Amino acid sequence: MSEDEEPPFTPIFSLSDIQRCPECGSTKLMRDYEAAEVVCMECGFVVDMKMADQGPEWRAFDNEQREKRARTGAPVTFTIHDKGLSTTIDWHNKDVFGKSFDKDQRAQIYRLRKWQRRIRVSDAAERNLAFALSEITKIASVLSLPKNVFETSSVIYRKAVKKRLIRGRSIHGICAATVYIACRQCGLPRSLDEIASAANISKREVGRCYRFLVKELGLSLPPLKANNYISKFSNQLALQGKVEEIANRILWVASELRLTSGKGPMGIAAAASYIASVLLGEKRTQREIAEVANVTEVTIRNRYKELTEYILFIMTL
Repeated sequence: MSEDEEPPFTPIFSLSDIQRCPECGSTKLMRDYEAAEVVCMECGFVVDMKMADQGPEWRAFDNEQREKRARTGAPVTFTIHDKGLSTTIDWHNKDVFGKSFDKDQRAQIYRLRKWQRRIRVSDAAERNLAFALSEITKIASVLSLPKNVFETSSVIYRKAVKKRLIRGRSIHGICAATVYIACRQCGLPRSLDEIASAANISKREVGRCYRFLVKELGLSLPPLKANNYISKFSNQLALQGKVEEIANRILWVASELRLTSGKGPMGIAAAASYIASVLLGEKRTQREIAEVANVTEVTIRNRYKELTEYILFIMTL
């Protein structure tokens, strides 16, 4: 970009490679939006003037006001079958001035609403997609999953529909499998048992659909690490943040010593949480941690012995 070109954004202080004062060469330029000028803060030279304001004509003093006054509408989302691009006719039988419709107008609006609903879902494919996305919404709501997992799951399901992988298979199973894949891709620790329980289907069905989608879509899923489960266990066991910090430190040392290779991440994370709770005086029994981590007490005891033999000795040095 040349020196006389306007920068693509409007910072308070521009960078040296974007714009300089032609008089003193200073890069400390201030934009005065009331006077529509760019002024050098060193010598007071007016670098530019009569700038056009590209922003809205209204003012907003907080985020809530800004969202209410924006005219762009809701963002495009993959969680709705029409991506949120269609319009709706609400059920308030009043005009913009608050005046109620008469009998003929209400009948006309009723017919418009009916045809609007029919147009939004025009064929069987859209109807099945709308049903599947509603099932994904239910599963995500039961598990309290964040928005990014919800969006990722919807994108995966759309890819499966595009490749015609849904035909002849259970929609409930495919929806649950896409939620599990999305959790894996986003690094969120959710087990097949939790997904199957939320979807009210068998774990075997979810696993079968999961393996089918991974194979057909060519997905590469990173394995979940043990530290992904630490926050989950700490929240469910009501442990302090210091316990979580110590547990993550224990896992880091165990990873450096290659003690986690070949071990289940949930067992390692459960043992690290148990050790950290004992060290900080917030001891939880092995039975409590085993129930939360969905592992056996024997697994926790075995991982506990392996970790304490090496890690605690090194941490005391």
